[in-house]
Amino acid sequence: MTRPITERPEGAPSGYKLMFPTSWWHLDLDPSTRDASIRRTIESQVKSTPQLSREQVDDLIRSTRRTAREAHAQGALQASGMLRIINSGNGPLVLTATTVLLRVSVPEGESEDLADLVIAAGIQVGTEAEGTGLPPGEVELLDLPLVGAVGRITRIEDVDIKGSRIPTAMRHTLIPVPNSRDYLVIASSTPNVNLAEQFYEVFDAIAESFRFDDPAGTSGAADPVAEAAVGDPMSTEDNGK
Repeated sequence: MTRPITERPEGAPSGYKLMFPTSWWHLDLDPSTRDASIRRTIESQVKSTPQLSREQVDDLIRSTRRTAREAHAQGALQASGMLRIINSGNGPLVLTATTVLLRVSVPEGESEDLADLVIAAGIQVGTEAEGTGLPPGEVELLDLPLVGAVGRITRIEDVDIKGSRIPTAMRHTLIPVPNSRDYLVIASSTPNVNLAEQFYEVFDAIAESFRFDDPAGTSGAADPVAEAAVGDPMSTEDNGK
């Protein structure tokens, strides 16, 4: 779906497109509707899986609502998530993941150069991992097909959930916004750390679908409801909205 980039400097792109697998669903960030919307979506997703207890379902609802609240508080442009339940010999296996798109601005007086930011991120990731027993993570520069040079941060981080520390696999992609000091951050995560590599492939596919509309910033504001062409292997439809 094409979405606007608000408060853009002159010459910066007017919007972007980011696509998700059709099994993913739009995560409502509106405080007036998100709690009910998230409950409806998850209740619908688990309807065919009676093996989940009421407590497990409520935990999924609470954790997803928390993700939506935090994304909204950070000024997220959009968020999407997935929920899949697989019946295994040891009971139902719950697979979840979320991707949040954030916009951040580099403060005046600090370097907005991508390489400098990646180096600084690498130092921070390594420092934060010291003494935790978690791997130090990986920070790298790479090219996205439709964007060019971007930064990528991959790490395992303990996330505080109801007083418990839950290891969570994260992959963040930093995309420079042309003609500005802004970056868009595609922040993807999953608590299914044992399947991190498989989820990283999905996160990478999502990031690789990103492109700016009107990258030279020469046209008017983007149509916020225009959809990607039919037939794309990944869809921007807001499933479960």
